[in-house]
Amino acid sequence: MRICSLLPSATEILYAIGLGDSVLGVTHECDFPAEAATKPALIRPRVDPQATPAEIDRRVSEIIARGESIYAVDAELLSSLSPDLILTQDLCHVCAASPDDLATALTRFPRPPQVLSLTPRSLAEVWDDIRRVGDATGRRSEAEALAGALETRIAAIESVSARAATRPRVLCLEWLDPYFVGGHWIPEMVWKAGGEDVVGKLRQPSFKVTSEEILASRPDVIAIMPCGYGTGRIAEEFRIDQLPHGADSLPAVQQRRVFAVDANAYFSRPGPRLADGVAILAHIIHPDLFPVGIEGGSRPLL
Repeated sequence: MRICSLLPSATEILYAIGLGDSVLGVTHECDFPAEAATKPALIRPRVDPQATPAEIDRRVSEIIARGESIYAVDAELLSSLSPDLILTQDLCHVCAASPDDLATALTRFPRPPQVLSLTPRSLAEVWDDIRRVGDATGRRSEAEALAGALETRIAAIESVSARAATRPRVLCLEWLDPYFVGGHWIPEMVWKAGGEDVVGKLRQPSFKVTSEEILASRPDVIAIMPCGYGTGRIAEEFRIDQLPHGADSLPAVQQRRVFAVDANAYFSRPGPRLADGVAILAHIIHPDLFPVGIEGGSRPLL
């Protein structure tokens, strides 16, 4: 089967169920496993990912307000690869290409390929999407084994975190300028790791919050997870004054429990590594119960 993936998490799923050799084209962000980055990039962003957070937010807002896509699909390259299956998503038009972005490109095909859109909003739906990819590619048994292993791993973490005497209040900041909190599966990940997401809403998109709302949430732990960022870039760019004025009164700041977490690898992408993300959160929320974290997955900022 000839497959093109317009979604980094879908690329990870394909490799995890043994279909790396069938992947012909990916996105500019498909970097895991490393081999995926060697495949031709089928889309490019119209926003510079290295710009400041405020500039990225401004440009994205402008493009979306005009009813345009923030991605450009290389229609000629996609057509030349003649895929049987294209994987995309319709969850977040800021995070990856959507079916709408394919419309013009698909007109070049004499026989349109199958398009599978993945739109998970919870961990269970992410695991179900793994199974859907398995069904679409003839790898159901491999997909079922992978989804089952991920479910089992997270259940084991949840079993240990349930022993904790307290459930700390956790604030997950997905963007810092302006402030956004993580949504969809993020609050569920926090809960399974033994915390309580004090602002984010399960199965709902990330949303903008005010400084006042952040201060009122009184978090015990703050996880800084800007979409698309790794811990290194967060640590380089983070300054304490990026938090609201008065943040020094928050328990998380006073107890020096503000962490960068690798959003790009373990939180933003709805794929197999979300299980690692739960382990990372468990480590920073309950270090007594989970003394060993994921290497490079988190980093204290204070």
